[in-house]
Amino acid sequence: MRVARIGILTVSDRAAAGLYADEGGPAIRDELGRMLTSPWEPVTRLVPDGLDSVRDAIVGLVDREGCDLVLTTGGTGPAPRDLTPEGTQAACERMMPGFGELLRARSLEQVPTAILSRQVAGIRGRALVVNLPGRPSSIRVSLLAIMPAVPYCLDLIGAARIETDPAVVRAFRPA
Repeated sequence: MRVARIGILTVSDRAAAGLYADEGGPAIRDELGRMLTSPWEPVTRLVPDGLDSVRDAIVGLVDREGCDLVLTTGGTGPAPRDLTPEGTQAACERMMPGFGELLRARSLEQVPTAILSRQVAGIRGRALVVNLPGRPSSIRVSLLAIMPAVPYCLDLIGAARIETDPAVVRAFRPA
């Protein structure tokens, strides 16, 4: 079984400038460490906000680094520099709207401002790309929401197989 490579892309002007520590990327890595039982390798990147920086980072993670899954954190709000969804759309060949719909619905159960999120997901080659929120507590809620579907999606697009710990999150694969 091929080891899955998972891109963890933090999008933040301030973290990229060294003004504060990236908390989103490490939160994704920690949550995946709890959820996944199959071998996987993280490939981390930190870029400033912007369409080009996000697009180029996703393209690099998929095309050059061979990532099967790319999870972004940050840059999905309505602020002028929040262009992670646009960068993701520019990098992806096909969009997967169900992910963003589920992420917003689950987040709305926690906080009314989740309606401001513009998270998207898409496919580039044989990789799934999903935008997650920037807050570590929201990252956990979001990953718990989408991970039941992510392994089967990766199977369908020809990415590396991942397995989840059913005690944490049960992945669904049809019989």
